[in-house]
Amino acid sequence: MRQSSTGIALKIGATLSFSLMYAAIKLAGPMPVGEVIFFRSVFALVPVMALSAFTVGALGAVRTTRPMFHILRSIAGVSSMFLNFAALQRLPLADITGFSFVAPIFAVVLATLFLDERVGAWRWGAVLVGFAGVLLMIEPHGGVAHLLRAGFSSGAALALMGAMLSAVVVIFIRQMSTTEKSEAIVFYFMLTCAVVSGLTMVWDFAVPSPRAAAWLVLCGLSGGVGQICMTFCYRYAEPSLLAPFDYAAMVWAVALGYFVLGEIPQALVMIGAGIVVAAGLYIVWRERRLHRQTAAAAEMAIQATE
Repeated sequence: MRQSSTGIALKIGATLSFSLMYAAIKLAGPMPVGEVIFFRSVFALVPVMALSAFTVGALGAVRTTRPMFHILRSIAGVSSMFLNFAALQRLPLADITGFSFVAPIFAVVLATLFLDERVGAWRWGAVLVGFAGVLLMIEPHGGVAHLLRAGFSSGAALALMGAMLSAVVVIFIRQMSTTEKSEAIVFYFMLTCAVVSGLTMVWDFAVPSPRAAAWLVLCGLSGGVGQICMTFCYRYAEPSLLAPFDYAAMVWAVALGYFVLGEIPQALVMIGAGIVVAAGLYIVWRERRLHRQTAAAAEMAIQATE
């Protein structure tokens, strides 16, 4: 029980750290997206590598047996980060957080396509309900027709594409987690983000003011702490137990948006986000129930052979 409580606390800490990261980016003011990601990646490596020195050691954080998976995961991850940070420049904090909740729903669809996971009618129903919530969230941003016309100029479209790529990252991590250390997965992702974003600064760079630079450094440190909390929470509790606490991010987003950034979330966005959250929670509950049934059936089969 104590271990589960530690995992939950770390999960909530991760949602708070990432919300602070997003708020720091907004407080830094208008900056090139690549430059923001560079600060986010480089300064996130500071707490990540410091912790790795006490856990797996510096070599353990870079040792891998599946480099190609790291490359593909990192490409998907850095693309998702570019999309999300670009959306953050166009959307309130609560809106970008609401769109991020679509990622688990996308993950169900992708798992059936690439991992051959069986999904029953009830979970498909939850997926459809979740997408109905998405339609409500995008309505204040012009609706589906506007998103299709505006493309990369629409914050909602960018956020949805970022959520879809985040789901792709989940699929990669599921495949990598059996052989790769969490520290190595985080290290190669941050390194890729730093290199790619650093290249974009060759043609798109703005000298930050001391105030903006301070906020960007805080963004990176907060992101690194969030990455650590997210990595270690799964060592203390099952993913199905922790998944509902992802939605604590909306509490932090609304509070920081209102009290720090002066943003008031739109009613339709909040209603749509609530529907997406409900669908996500149902998917989590269903998967947890099926996992228990499978484990019980396996235990009975073992006992029958003894």
